[in-house]
Amino acid sequence: MTTTHTRHPALDAWGDFDRDNPFPLFAQVRSAAPVHQVRLADGHPAWLVVGHEQAKAALNDPRLSKDMHAALARSGEVVAEGLPGPALARHMLSVDPPDHTRLRRLAMPAFNRRRIDALEPRIRSIVDALLADLEAHGGADRPIDLVAGYAFPLPFTVISELLGIPEPDRADLGSWFGILLAPSNGPQPPAEAVEASRSIVDYLTALLGRKRAEPGEDMVTDLVAAADRDNALSQQEMLSTIFQLVVAGHDTTTSLIGNGTVALLRHPDQRDALVADPGLVPRAVEECMRWDAPVPHSTFRYTTEEVRIGDVVIPAFAQVIVSLAAANRDPARYRDAESFDIHRSDGGHLALGHGIHHCLGAPLARLEARIALTALHTRFPAMRLAVDPSALRWGHGDGLVLRGLSELPVVLGSPSSAGPPTECPPNSSATDTR
Repeated sequence: MTTTHTRHPALDAWGDFDRDNPFPLFAQVRSAAPVHQVRLADGHPAWLVVGHEQAKAALNDPRLSKDMHAALARSGEVVAEGLPGPALARHMLSVDPPDHTRLRRLAMPAFNRRRIDALEPRIRSIVDALLADLEAHGGADRPIDLVAGYAFPLPFTVISELLGIPEPDRADLGSWFGILLAPSNGPQPPAEAVEASRSIVDYLTALLGRKRAEPGEDMVTDLVAAADRDNALSQQEMLSTIFQLVVAGHDTTTSLIGNGTVALLRHPDQRDALVADPGLVPRAVEECMRWDAPVPHSTFRYTTEEVRIGDVVIPAFAQVIVSLAAANRDPARYRDAESFDIHRSDGGHLALGHGIHHCLGAPLARLEARIALTALHTRFPAMRLAVDPSALRWGHGDGLVLRGLSELPVVLGSPSSAGPPTECPPNSSATDTR
């Protein structure tokens, strides 16, 4: 290291911090230096990138490998198999080109602009049904959980339909994923998480068999056809790809809707401005992602050779983690970076990644969030938190790569007599500026 600052104690157990409000810590560490050598909470050494410029460079550096097994094998280390296990570990986020290029190319047709735009009526229908159900169960004054009743079922239903997962199977599958993605308090996964992982593997294996026997118009059928036609995918790659799409397709959007709603409710002037002018929603969605990233840290990377990031030379075969949440509040990049501002003119963020691993489902996540936030806040303009903000708990996910609310108690208040807007804000307002 080239820095001479006092080492922050959190760097010796990175990940073991207040997940409900990690941002003061992120600011302290970032102000000391943009790159740090750390020891993760599980005891493994790593390098942490928190500066925006340095994070963007790291995310786009081909010398930082996503193939954990290949990278660490070169160093002579033995890689321990963790959850979700080897059967689900060969997806786009865990491989490098050319395998990454091949896997991403096979998934891309489901997420092109034409296909995403065609989903809008169905997303609106799901949103309307969920909001009607919330109103029926909560009324104007009874607290309801916005995560369980809205933020989770919307993206989970959408990705399930996109993949062709039958409706009767979704409750069990959602429960298994919830168990698997729940935080663990020890180095070893709990028995229920191991069992959930096995259940997911068994279910997805059976789903592939069903789609092979009875093809449908869905993404799993497309993957099976590609595998059978020209061996473009192995069984492990099909299972891994479906697993990754389910997680990425619902978990981050669930957190985006929940985190964004909290941000708006804690900034009532901006929430009122959004209700008055739904055209602000695209900017608001981008600011929600910047200010409270659903994925606060990238998945791990490994240096294949010495890599200089900023003023720091990271040795070969080292583990690297990029703090997207810290980078997104870097004052060297953003004016008044710690403030939530849906009118922000210096937009752009790293919440959805950068480079070849930029989130494939970003257009879908944006569309879902725009429709969800527009409908929710215009239909219930008097909605408020049912608990003090200090009582909210970000207990979903591991707190490092995934961070979401365990629940979001709100009181809906009286619905707007005008009803929700009939049109979604135009897609062109939410361009990708990263």
